[in-house]
Amino acid sequence: MKHSAGFDQLCAEARARIREISIEEVKARFDAGEKFHFIDVREDHEWAKDRAAGAEHLGRGIIERDIEARIPDHDAEIVLYCGGGYRSALAADNLQRMGYRNVLSMAGGIRAWREAGYPLEA
Repeated sequence: MKHSAGFDQLCAEARARIREISIEEVKARFDAGEKFHFIDVREDHEWAKDRAAGAEHLGRGIIERDIEARIPDHDAEIVLYCGGGYRSALAADNLQRMGYRNVLSMAGGIRAWREAGYPLEA
């Protein structure tokens, strides 16, 4: 998907402040039984279509409003994903600004997850 220059710049700035994690690393953590919050930040209609197995949903439009009620521990490990890794980078940046210290954005998003043949739920 082609994004506007302004959006690309905003995402690049956010990526400079956050940590990203590969789909392979996320899958390996699941396979090892590690516990972390795996949050899909896509829109409701995207979530309804399909999602990565084991994910929770907190859409990009409400995550900042609702995150503290869902995950009150600011040290909890949180992995965010979206369609391609842009919106999750923006959300990760905001969560860090809210005091969350262990937030990661999954590079490549659900598109990369699907392409790798990793488990999905509908």
